[in-house]
Amino acid sequence: MRMRLDRLLARKPMDVLLAQAAEEGSHTLKRCLGPFQLTTLGIGCIIGAGIFVLTGHAANAHAGPGIVLSFVIAGLVSTFAALCYAELASMIPVSGSAYTYAYATLGELFAWIIAWDLIVEYLFAASTVSVGWSGYFTGLMHDLGIVIPAAWSQAPYTTAETGLGLVPTGAIINLPAVFIIGLTSFVLALGVSESAWFNTAMVVVKVGVVLLVILFGFAFVDVSNWTPLIPAEVANPVTGASQYGIAGVVTAAGVIFFAYIGFESVSTAAQEAVNPQRNMPIGILGALGICTVLYILMCLVITGVVPYTDPGLAEPRPIYTVVEAMGPSFTWLKFVVTVGATIGLGSTILVLLYGQSRIFYAMARDGLLPPLFGSVDPRRRTPVVGTALTAIVGGLMGGLFPIGLLGELVSVGTLLAFAMICAGMMYLRIRHPEIPRAFRTPVWWLTAPLGVASCIYLIASLPVATFWRLLIWMGIGLFIYATYAYWHSRYHETAVLAPQSRGGTPG
Repeated sequence: MRMRLDRLLARKPMDVLLAQAAEEGSHTLKRCLGPFQLTTLGIGCIIGAGIFVLTGHAANAHAGPGIVLSFVIAGLVSTFAALCYAELASMIPVSGSAYTYAYATLGELFAWIIAWDLIVEYLFAASTVSVGWSGYFTGLMHDLGIVIPAAWSQAPYTTAETGLGLVPTGAIINLPAVFIIGLTSFVLALGVSESAWFNTAMVVVKVGVVLLVILFGFAFVDVSNWTPLIPAEVANPVTGASQYGIAGVVTAAGVIFFAYIGFESVSTAAQEAVNPQRNMPIGILGALGICTVLYILMCLVITGVVPYTDPGLAEPRPIYTVVEAMGPSFTWLKFVVTVGATIGLGSTILVLLYGQSRIFYAMARDGLLPPLFGSVDPRRRTPVVGTALTAIVGGLMGGLFPIGLLGELVSVGTLLAFAMICAGMMYLRIRHPEIPRAFRTPVWWLTAPLGVASCIYLIASLPVATFWRLLIWMGIGLFIYATYAYWHSRYHETAVLAPQSRGGTPG
């Protein structure tokens, strides 16, 4: 049997989506998240590896003090996408995030591609953050007199200086990274209410730590470290690739872009939100606005206290390096930062794993994954199997691979998803203006195209090896689609047989 083009482009009917959004019962997810919890869900994901881990790495390797501009660029691009997400989330309050929106607008094949891409965005991101968590946790244990051997706290592989290959490091496995993935997955399995309040408590701790570092750090800023703001472009002595300069600032914006995916994770909670048409936009835009300000302030402190060339900034815990540079009188703050980062990164991992399990749930409900992924525990109302699989794969990724490789893959995946969301919002505005929208993207005819164009521009700035790795990943995804998902979709016949009426329901 051959695949048919009309089935590849089949769209999930809007009336089916809205009916699923209204479902209640033990087989469905539980609606219990208000605007405060949705906002802290987003903050819990945004304030994580970007501020505690990748900020220093990106400044050291790509942008220098210009990392501040990189975060401004990434924040602006995120704002374009966030406005489109807010409109779609208010229209289609169903779990699945960008996958569900693409299924309703661009068709099944595009929905599958974006879902496979979201695995990079969420699962690989959780793995990336687990590596950062491991760095802070190992440091915390060292401060307490407990030494975790490098063989059990570092990745056994690192990226080759050139090409796509991996080279062994001599380590066995990053055991702390595996541990934190398992722990947060266990919390998720307990129930969404419990997970949300646990996340809120951790968010309060880590935002408090960030504010402490900003408050005390500005007193130690040497403004000469900010000059020049954009260092002259030079060639990397090992790889020969260019770094710094304007190109370096843009590259850094692409590399650290995954730090902003937290607002997108709010949209995965649509089916567990109370009054989602009102509260989803509040959670998405509120989390993005608060965190962008904190990111910029923290970048100023990091590059002001420590020169961007300091190798300590390239380590998995750059904030630790910054506090050390503030002198022995701030030893207490070093301990607080380590504890706060350890707790805070845990909340980021929790939200990322939460988002991935809900995407698996949505795909299984549509028949694109085996039904087991969509099964919900009748007592706790959580997708236990999807959560468990996410934990297993995420733990292996975090235990085996380095943070640089994972971070770049997450960024390209996030940018691709955002570009498709902006395109999907434009499609619905043009084809289906009659669908009620509790939130409307301002100046959509400009905001959405700018979102698509800026995402594509940042994608083009990423290292070439990242594209090859993404192509390999997408090839695996298309193979699974062709051998399983296409043949088990629940909407092919509905989409093929339903007539396309002018202004009617898609599909």
